[in-house]
Amino acid sequence: MKILIVTQYFYPENFKSNDLAFELQKRGHDVTVLTGIPNYPEGKIYDGFGFFKNRKQKINGVKVIRALLLPRGNGGGIRLFLNYFSWAFFASLRSIRLSYSKKFDAVIVHEPSPITQFYPALMVKRIQKTPIYFWVMDLWPESLEIAGGIKNKFVLNFFTKMVQKFYNESEKILITSKGFKKSILQKGNYANKIEYFPNWAEDTISSGNVDYPIPALPSGFKVMFAGNIGEAQDMESIMDTALKLKDSHSNIKFILVGDGRKMPFVQEFIKKHDLQKTVYTLGRFPVEAMASFFKAADVLLVSLKDDPIFNLTVPAKVQAYMSSGKPIMAMLNGEGSQNIKEADCGFAVPAGDSGKLAQVLKNAAQIDEEELNRMGLNGKSFYEKNFKLEECISNLEKIISRK
Repeated sequence: MKILIVTQYFYPENFKSNDLAFELQKRGHDVTVLTGIPNYPEGKIYDGFGFFKNRKQKINGVKVIRALLLPRGNGGGIRLFLNYFSWAFFASLRSIRLSYSKKFDAVIVHEPSPITQFYPALMVKRIQKTPIYFWVMDLWPESLEIAGGIKNKFVLNFFTKMVQKFYNESEKILITSKGFKKSILQKGNYANKIEYFPNWAEDTISSGNVDYPIPALPSGFKVMFAGNIGEAQDMESIMDTALKLKDSHSNIKFILVGDGRKMPFVQEFIKKHDLQKTVYTLGRFPVEAMASFFKAADVLLVSLKDDPIFNLTVPAKVQAYMSSGKPIMAMLNGEGSQNIKEADCGFAVPAGDSGKLAQVLKNAAQIDEEELNRMGLNGKSFYEKNFKLEECISNLEKIISRK
């Protein structure tokens, strides 16, 4: 099949769109990706790219076309708005030209925020009548209201109507969490369009190089958080947990691998409360390093704020953590917490409950290594049965071929 993937984010940025495109190409499909100039998450255009540099590429056989955008900068509201809409505008123009030069059998929209990524796909559908498969990874306008702090009814109603239009135009609505179904059905009769299409972990994590060089880690019971350090991840509660354990259980070490908008808060909190001996911020590393980091951890920490939209979400790192064969320490609600309990692969406490997390960490630090290994292997087994890349893409091929 000739498949067009529409996404604002693509390699060398680290998103599931990379695996999606490369795996489909590997299976013999002719894959084109319409994307942006890489600038996530730092907000600066990556070295080697620019308005006149590497706008067209071929990566692992995948044709990559990069539309112009305004970089996201420091991630402030106005700059994000301009980033989102500039790409949607220029990518829509590019998709019109593309529609007259190549016929596609299917268009897949990969949608972490923003939802405006749908517009270029809509242009292709208008011209070619090509079916759109909308991979919803972030619920709108809920994420705009809760994560973005937007309360204006006019703005929220505007985006609600936009979402409904996109759902109406979709052949299928692919959801990463079964909890998304309720929100989508509240916006219309889309039951026959919804298909479950969960996240997976990168091969570099599930079967990667555990000898990748990483910094020396502190001794003690290592609690590792890897990934985006943003508003949704509730770093306030994680830091409060570290503060609660600082004096009585200084052997419990929090290791943060990653970066994001909340990193300045984290670093200031560490400094203010003298947590330098129990909380370590290591910064960002390539995904190839994650297998080494995870191997060195005792438990892997995942957290989300206690908000309605996050209670419907399964963070992608849950699957990544499971695939590594390490036990998970979760501070979240909803389907992600249920998955961990069902797999018997770790510990789960309610979102935002730093007191409960501190207590469970104290207990976990006393558990023998054999029991921790058992939980980790349970998670890996659950992952292989439910979330392997190969199985997910095979299911997607079936969905697309049923049109």
